[in-house]
Amino acid sequence: MTGGGSGGHITPILAVARELKLLRPDIKVVYISHTGDPMDDVPAQDKNIDEMYHVRAGKFRRYHGEGWQQIFDLETLYLNIRDALFILIGLWQSFWLLRKIHPGIIFTRGSYVSVPVGLAAALRGIPYVTHDSDAIPSLTNRIIARWAAVHAVALPEELYPYPIDKSITVGVPISGEYRQVDDTLRNKYKEELNLKGYDTVILVTGGGLGAQRLNDAVIANAQYLLQRYPGLAIVHLTGRIHENEVASAYDKLLKGDEVRSRVIVKGFVTDMQRYTGAASIVIARGGATNLAELAVQAKPCIIVPNPLLTGGHQLKNTAALKQQGAIIELTEEQIEQELRLSSVLSDLIDNPDKARTLSRQFASFARPDAARQLAGILLQKARFTAEGEKKAV
Repeated sequence: MTGGGSGGHITPILAVARELKLLRPDIKVVYISHTGDPMDDVPAQDKNIDEMYHVRAGKFRRYHGEGWQQIFDLETLYLNIRDALFILIGLWQSFWLLRKIHPGIIFTRGSYVSVPVGLAAALRGIPYVTHDSDAIPSLTNRIIARWAAVHAVALPEELYPYPIDKSITVGVPISGEYRQVDDTLRNKYKEELNLKGYDTVILVTGGGLGAQRLNDAVIANAQYLLQRYPGLAIVHLTGRIHENEVASAYDKLLKGDEVRSRVIVKGFVTDMQRYTGAASIVIARGGATNLAELAVQAKPCIIVPNPLLTGGHQLKNTAALKQQGAIIELTEEQIEQELRLSSVLSDLIDNPDKARTLSRQFASFARPDAARQLAGILLQKARFTAEGEKKAV
């Protein structure tokens, strides 16, 4: 398994690893990350990962909406040249690492570490399966697509620039811990998280790396919401690098106010399904993995897609959901308007039928079996040893 860099890449990998172990407990699962990945501790602590290695990797910096001239910015140019060298180093490291590991198959989620690993696999004749969660395939997967055994995709395969005969729609693999949340399960999660005393729980998440503008917008609306709804709590998952800053902002904003105790700030959690499951309403970004998890739980959501990510893929991820009335979508500009976010949240809190309608529509997009299907594909395509046993994945 190779990937990393963000929760959106790691979560699907670990979900597939779990299903592999359930299907074949004797299989050995190896994880290859890039040197310096700040999210390394997540796969390292996962019980389904048997070994972990690191190789150098680099990324090509592009800035959606800023034009090609940004690429020739001196700092950007330097970083791209440096990272090109990292890719070459990583290719050399991967080539010899794969000789040592001798995997039967490789699964790549498309983060930039997959370039050296995928190219090394092609050179060694090792089959690999790519996966694209987003409506737009990642640059990494496009680079290594030619030699892939299978292209697993989240949406109908005809939407992707891959050969149809090598493509299969599976959805987005998510942890088996996610399932549809009814009132009983929601109350159970609330009790486990010490949130049972609150009528309404607003869960805010910008992903594992956080989202500065989303964090700022929620902070700006917090005081109004907490004062209007005495039974409301805000659970704010900020991203690791933003945790102290966001906590300090709440301390300053709500200093001396008893409502501060109703704001819970955490940088990152490993049991996200409990936090989203306990929530009455979720405010989140438009990453494909995040949306897949929330759809399975049938959560009423306010989604704020990041328009600057490559190709605007979060905007495309949310387009169909918005059209079918499965989510409420707000732009970054809209959430920065004074009390705009509060107004939308209040409408959902005051109109539970509207929230239930969103939940039902969102649930219709759920594909909870994606991880199991992907695990089956990997086992089917894996090479056999001379003794007939599966090699490492």
